[in-house]
Amino acid sequence: GQTLTFRVTGAPGWATFNSATGKLSGTPGAGNVGLTEGIVITVSDGTASASLPAFSLAVVQVATGSATVSWLPPTQRTDGSALTNLAGYHIRFGTSATALNQVITLNGSGLTSYVIEGLTTGKWYFGISAFDAAGIESDMSNVGSKTIP
Repeated sequence: GQTLTFRVTGAPGWATFNSATGKLSGTPGAGNVGLTEGIVITVSDGTASASLPAFSLAVVQVATGSATVSWLPPTQRTDGSALTNLAGYHIRFGTSATALNQVITLNGSGLTSYVIEGLTTGKWYFGISAFDAAGIESDMSNVGSKTIP
């Protein structure tokens, strides 16, 4: 017949706690990515108390979108000579126009588009270069971008 009260220690700042029910809840935002360790929920009837074992909550960035990158195949090399042995493309992308640090290599000359999946929320930048059978790479295209909501 005693009234139970709950308390929490170590909860993340984005969470709310109901001291009448012991419910820890909340919706973290993109700025809350990370691990919160050592969360403990304790219940008391005014005389005795008991605690759950300490636990952790991990907030991870979820991939939310995709971008379709398309291009016209090159017909000449940067020196103006005809390109006759096109072997494939490199798609470079990243979250900064000056740091396209992720690369997808596409082998084959018949490709003109590719869907990049698993992009997280934010603005993404993309550039394309071609390479020939000898591995000689072209200059990179102009950089385009897409914002993933």
